[in-house]
Amino acid sequence: MIKKTLWTMSIITWIILLFNPGNIMTMEHCHVSSAGPSMQSFKMLLEMNPISNQLLGWTLMVIAMMLPKLISHLELLSFQTFSKYRFINCLSFILGYLATWSVVGFGMVWIIIGFNLKFPNSFVPAIIVGVLTLIWQFSPWKQIFLNKCHKHTIVSSRFLKGIYEAFKYGSTHGLYCVGAGWGLMLFPMLLPFGHNLAMILVTIIMLTEHMEHPRVPKWEINFRLKFYKFIWYKVRFVKLCNNFF
Repeated sequence: MIKKTLWTMSIITWIILLFNPGNIMTMEHCHVSSAGPSMQSFKMLLEMNPISNQLLGWTLMVIAMMLPKLISHLELLSFQTFSKYRFINCLSFILGYLATWSVVGFGMVWIIIGFNLKFPNSFVPAIIVGVLTLIWQFSPWKQIFLNKCHKHTIVSSRFLKGIYEAFKYGSTHGLYCVGAGWGLMLFPMLLPFGHNLAMILVTIIMLTEHMEHPRVPKWEINFRLKFYKFIWYKVRFVKLCNNFF
C-alpha cells in the first residue's frame, strides 16, 4: 500500500513538473540581465521569478524525485506503529523530510537566482556545480551521508511522542539525503534548457546509489551500478524464459 501510494504521488508530481505551470521549474530572464548584474536587473529577475514560485517548484521537485526513496523507511515505520497511528506517523515523517529540504531549498533558490543574474542563459553555473558534484560523488563525505541514509529509527508507541519522533526521524533522514544529494538536486535547476531530462537522469542516479549497501568511506571512483545490474540480469532472465518456452 505504501509503495503504491508513494509511486502514485511521485508520478502525479512528475506530470505536473513536466507541464511546468506558471514556469515554476524554469528561470525567466530579462534583457537587462544581459548587460551584467545590477540592482535593476535583480529586481526585474525577482519580479519575473517570484521566490514563492521557485520554492513551490523546488518542493514539487523534491516530492517527485525523493518519495520513492522513502519507501523502506515508511514501511518500517508503518510496521512498528499501531494501526490507528500509522497514517499520522507516516505523514509526520514525510513532513519532517520535506521541511528539511524546504529549508535547504530556500538557500538553493537564492543560489540559482544569483547564478542566473551573473550568468544569464549560460551553462557556466551548471558546469561549475557539475564539477563540484562529480568530486563530491567520489568523496568519503558523500559515502558517509549515504551510509547514514540506511539508518532506521524506532519511534514511540505513544500518540504525541510518536508524531514528534516520526517528524524528527524524517527531518534527520532528510538532512542525510541533503548531504548525499545537494549537488545532484541543484545541477538540473541551473541548466538553461533540458532540465526535465536532467531531473530524470538525476532521479535514476539517486535511486541507484541509495540501493547500494553501506561502504567504507574513502576516495573512490564508484558509479554504484547495483540498480543497472539488477535491470540487466532481469532482462536477460526474461529473454531466457521466453527462449525456453
